Amino acid sequence: MNAITKPATPLATALRAHVVRHVQKSFDWDAFPSNRGFPELARAQMRYIGAGGSPKVGEPGTLPPEHFTLSLIHKPVGNYAACHAHEIEESFLVLAGVLTVGWERDGEVCEVKLGPKDMILNARDIGHGFRNDGIEPVLMTISVDVGKPLPPRYLYHPKTGVDPALARAFGAAPGKTVPFDAQGDHPLQRAMAPYVIRHAEAPAIREAAGFQRRVYVGPGGVESDTCRKEMWGIPAGVGVKPYVRTVEDAIMVLEGSLIVGWEQDGETVEMELGPRDLLFTPAGRPHWFRNAGIGPCTAWVVVGEAGAETVRFDAA
Repeated sequence: MNAITKPATPLATALRAHVVRHVQKSFDWDAFPSNRGFPELARAQMRYIGAGGSPKVGEPGTLPPEHFTLSLIHKPVGNYAACHAHEIEESFLVLAGVLTVGWERDGEVCEVKLGPKDMILNARDIGHGFRNDGIEPVLMTISVDVGKPLPPRYLYHPKTGVDPALARAFGAAPGKTVPFDAQGDHPLQRAMAPYVIRHAEAPAIREAAGFQRRVYVGPGGVESDTCRKEMWGIPAGVGVKPYVRTVEDAIMVLEGSLIVGWEQDGETVEMELGPRDLLFTPAGRPHWFRNAGIGPCTAWVVVGEAGAETVRFDAA
């Protein structure tokens, strides 16, 4: 099922307008003009919700943000992103490859390696950069926890005349880099530890409706006062009845497929999402999902408020 199952009513048209298809988007290699002229900084962005730190706001086919942005980033082997800081939290969720993320403070850097489905929430005003030291490109989601973030504040960027080796090390001089250790005593190790989520270690919440939630950001995961972020595992044949939030949410399919639907005044419309497709549902809209495929579905879910889940999911 690749099309809305009802006639093109206003509700069906609205649902279609809130779905972003991966295959209808393109990666932008010039999303961050500050990187022009520095091939080692090259990365490509695919914007789903908001500009996500890029100055290219209001792009056709990209959904306007409310409480968060969401983009895909492709980082080639050997390239890095210069150390910078934001006024708000920013999460990196790795989908493919291995990403090295560094946090800097006073010329020292703590580096952590993240694999598929691992995440880090970069704290406010902490200098951070990332690098692909692996053998395959990195694909990741980046979500900034405000609709219109300020431009990044660069701390170690080669355009300012910083030694390229220092910029690649996120500002750490030789001997000033420490590896991530969740039990370590270094101040940066202690600072970073609460912000790293390993998929294999994230506790699973089993809903009575038959699916599983792993909280990455929110109660039980990384503490935050902005947004909640979760990984959902939805077995084949599992679905829920319509539910409503007081804020917006986004569902991006990572693996498998998922039928999503909206309801209004007794009318229901639905569409099927494939890998890297996304549905953005505004506040107050009854919506639901169902896995009609033959295999499990994994989805990344971002909710525009902090705090514990208040929705009661009832099996369809």
